[in-house]
Amino acid sequence: SLMSLPLCHPQLQGLCSFLQLSTCPEPFLVHFCSWLLALTPDISYTSAAILAEQLFLRRVLSLTQPPSRHLMAALTSFCSKYSHPFCQVLVAAVLQEPGEGAEQTKLMCELVEECLEPRSVQLVLSQVLEVPLSEKLLPVLQAVLGRQEVLPPELLDLLVLTLCQQAPAFATSLNYAKLVMAMLTTYQSQVS
Repeated sequence: SLMSLPLCHPQLQGLCSFLQLSTCPEPFLVHFCSWLLALTPDISYTSAAILAEQLFLRRVLSLTQPPSRHLMAALTSFCSKYSHPFCQVLVAAVLQEPGEGAEQTKLMCELVEECLEPRSVQLVLSQVLEVPLSEKLLPVLQAVLGRQEVLPPELLDLLVLTLCQQAPAFATSLNYAKLVMAMLTTYQSQVS
């Protein structure tokens, strides 16, 4: 198969363009992701990041309504094996998008709740904490806390610090209040 050849990155991008992966019909996307998951050995981190970008970036950023059943199936199957490179590419792009991005936020919450492995949940958290906190991002933090993963102390400290520093800006936000309550409930032993 094409993928089992040791492709260098420009070749892989060329192959993606040739196959028109960024615009292919969504049912094809599902089949392609199933085929990708069956490959042995696994593709490299960088190849997975390129494929995440080619397969999903344009589709996710242009969502104005919930993703179709096919797109969701493709995302879920890709994330089941390559969630770290997926987050590195997709989550970063969604966080940098200006504006509301309601569908993108909902999708990120769903992926955090249902699909991502613990290390990737931590990656999402660190990515969210790198950008200015906004009302749009509070549900994503809520989804991360909902997973009740054990967080590394430095990440937990950063989360607490961020929430404390941002408190004045969210004085009237119900989502912020819920987030702080979830934080205190989940990590009460580590948060003094």
